[in-house]
Amino acid sequence: MMTTLRNWIKRLPIKWKLMLGATCLIFILFASYNFAQYLVLKQWMLKQEKTALQMAMGQVEQRIQDKGLTTDTVQSAETQAFLKSIMGQNEMIRIIDSSGNPLVVVTNRFHADWLAPRVVSEPQSGETGYNEEHILVNRTPYPGLGTIEVASNLETFDHFSQTLLWVMGIGFLVATGISAISGLTIARQFMRPIRALSDAIRNVKRNGLRERVATLENGDELFNLAQLFNDLMDQLEASFRKQKQFVEDASHELRTPITILDGHLSLLNRWGKDDPAVLEESIEASVHEIRRLKGITEQLLTLTKLESRPILEALELIQLEPLVAQTVKRMEALHPEVLFAVHSCDLEDVSLAVSSLQLEQVLLIVLDNAVKYSTEVKRIEVELRRENGEAAVTVQDHGIGIPAEDLPSIFDRFYRVDKARNREIGGTGLGLAIAKQIVQNYRGVMTVDSTENKGTKVTITLPIS
Repeated sequence: MMTTLRNWIKRLPIKWKLMLGATCLIFILFASYNFAQYLVLKQWMLKQEKTALQMAMGQVEQRIQDKGLTTDTVQSAETQAFLKSIMGQNEMIRIIDSSGNPLVVVTNRFHADWLAPRVVSEPQSGETGYNEEHILVNRTPYPGLGTIEVASNLETFDHFSQTLLWVMGIGFLVATGISAISGLTIARQFMRPIRALSDAIRNVKRNGLRERVATLENGDELFNLAQLFNDLMDQLEASFRKQKQFVEDASHELRTPITILDGHLSLLNRWGKDDPAVLEESIEASVHEIRRLKGITEQLLTLTKLESRPILEALELIQLEPLVAQTVKRMEALHPEVLFAVHSCDLEDVSLAVSSLQLEQVLLIVLDNAVKYSTEVKRIEVELRRENGEAAVTVQDHGIGIPAEDLPSIFDRFYRVDKARNREIGGTGLGLAIAKQIVQNYRGVMTVDSTENKGTKVTITLPIS
């Protein structure tokens, strides 16, 4: 039975579980409070009844003592009048002799037959019953006279207790019903954003990644959850958009050399192999395109490895300034027409915990781009400085620059600002993506500032060891 009940509860929707849980909690708390309140009130009222009987008993004893009453004089009309004056409603005062025979009996809506006379040797107090009557009785012996009995019919007490129990029970049921309705209403309000989130997730399958959850600016946990979902969908949509763009760009980049290879090989297959000049030209072009394909493939593999797991090769403490100077000298040898200027400030003893090969690769990528896009003013400035406990390398060219709308995308794979011009210059569009990933793997930052037709400044910041 309990297993069946637990399984049934598990299958309930969350809103019904919340309502049921809240109702059960209110049920237990309210029932405990009502039960405790009922017991306290009942005991308090019973104590009041006992106190009233004890006071009446005290007055009777005091009267007997003051008047010196005996078995003969206690039956006087004056004594009976006094007993009636101190007796409450539904009470009886009875004095019996040592043999149990009544001497005086005074009642008020109380039948003497309900309580049998009893001689006692010491004070007694308790509850008894006669048919449906509930009686509270006090008995006290009085020397030379007999026993004094003061009794009260607890009919009013029982009626009040019963009424109180009914009122509490009805109030308890009403409160439980209200708590159930309130719990269900609150649960529905609570589940509304969750239901909206569930519907949005379900609609993603039909409508794609454009689905979003409407949010209320109330700052609660559900708002944060909905906001997190929307942010996640924004990131997923951007990621899929970039992936789609990457596939298109990669297909385009790979299709171009393959098309050239196909053209030259088809030419050789038809008739070009018989012409030495055409054969040499086609072989040279094919080798160039194969090398280009190999370069694109190697760079893609490198970038994929860097993104999937950081490749921190041959970590060593290197001096930044000599490495930059050596890399610039290599570029000067390759491009004697370009003027390179290196400025260093307070970096003589600065060491970095990086791979010298990977850092050199980053510098070569940045310097190579600076050379490629320096069309008129062929001057490149390299600055090294200490900045907020980090080492910063800035490469500034005075070339064609980058439009402001293209700056956020320059680190994307295969991204080209001007595809036609970039194809003439060369490159794969993967260099900056690789450079940034390497820098990030060493907890560094790479930023680009550029003004169109005025030049570009690339800043690489790495933590100092």
